[in-house]
Amino acid sequence: MNKEERTKKFKSLSSMQRQELILKKMKDRGIEMGSGIPNKKYDSKEVYELIHITNCFPELREKN
Repeated sequence: MNKEERTKKFKSLSSMQRQELILKKMKDRGIEMGSGIPNKKYDSKEVYELIHITNCFPELREKN
């Protein structure tokens, strides 16, 4: 699946489905919520994006 197809699929998901997908991807990669460090450079752009996205959903931080 190319980037455009992934984007289209992601946009078609409900907010709750997006949150679940993001949390699943983070868990699969061993990333915990709130593990982002301000001004830190990450090797993987995807890791940085996942951490940034979860910071946009305060209710996700409260689930833990």
